[in-house]
Amino acid sequence: MTRGPTWFNITSLVLGFSFLYLPIVLLVIYSFNESRLVTVWSGFSTKWYASLLQNEQLLDAAWVTLRVAFVSASVATVFGTMAALVLVRSGRFFGRSLFSGMIFAPLVMPEVILGLSLLLLFVAMDQARGFWTVMLAHTTFAMCYVAVVVQSRLVGFDKSMEEAAEDLGCPPVKTFFLITLPIILPGVIAGWMLAFTLSLDDLVIASFTTGPGATTLPMKIYSQVRLGVTPEINAVCTILVVLVTIGVIAASIVTKRQQVQRERDERAAFGNEAS
Repeated sequence: MTRGPTWFNITSLVLGFSFLYLPIVLLVIYSFNESRLVTVWSGFSTKWYASLLQNEQLLDAAWVTLRVAFVSASVATVFGTMAALVLVRSGRFFGRSLFSGMIFAPLVMPEVILGLSLLLLFVAMDQARGFWTVMLAHTTFAMCYVAVVVQSRLVGFDKSMEEAAEDLGCPPVKTFFLITLPIILPGVIAGWMLAFTLSLDDLVIASFTTGPGATTLPMKIYSQVRLGVTPEINAVCTILVVLVTIGVIAASIVTKRQQVQRERDERAAFGNEAS
């Protein structure tokens, strides 16, 4: 007989979700606070969102952060997908253990060490630090997360469809883009979203690799929080939460539609074979 959830499971679930999401809910609520004191509620107001539009420093930092996150997530998704394909499809080859270790090292390496090592690399290359150095740094540590997500998708991949396409004369590259990529696309999208979120959230690595004109939003918020939290910070954080939520929902809808369409195509193909 199947047992329902116990009071212990329900209590643990409620406490866990409360611990994770209650601070975010409070941040959103107090972004509409009339008072400048973020801990004292004095009425509903949207004036801090209007004030945010006049704060050029925060807006510039937010724009830099979004650009860095988009570019680094896109590049990390390409290289992470390629790394996952090599690990899953290439079998045993010389240097596989070293290659795998280098791909997954940023998962366990402290961010301080990674940021410092990248800083020393850019100094040795005499590379001026700015937007592109932050982007390269974020690509470096985000690529391994994409590789893990895509690799888990490729492990259960049915290669018979690729083999059927190649038997019909489809070149390997075209087979990848027409057969393999659409099937693993949910994993690729999930890896991109994870890389994008990690880049938005990063403070330590960006602090080591940034330069003039490339101050990210976490760095700007951290520098202002040391002097006191203002409702404008709550407002910009609320906007980021909304943007990330919309992105996750949109990605989920696209993935679900693709899965439904793929199942529909498979049923149509089996129906044609049966007839």
